Amino acid sequence: MDIHSILAELRSEKDRLEEAILTIERLAVGSLTKRRGRPPKWIAEAKADADPLAGLAIKKRRRFSAATRKRMAASQRKRWASRRATALAA
Repeated sequence: MDIHSILAELRSEKDRLEEAILTIERLAVGSLTKRRGRPPKWIAEAKADADPLAGLAIKKRRRFSAATRKRMAASQRKRWASRRATALAA
């Protein structure tokens, strides 16, 4: 057995444990008071690490029919025409 490799493994395990302890302490402090606003970055990272598929939600693209697009374009042209008319009148 190589003593140096064992020491390296133990040190890496120690670092992981210290990081886990720090995270749990942060969560404990955060649960004492009610937070307002956006959660800190480290909480979002912890949740992302816990659930690797969290950020990979599939979004369906909303598609309009040709008739709907045509109707929307006509409405927008009408809005811009009324804006131009009021701008010219002023």
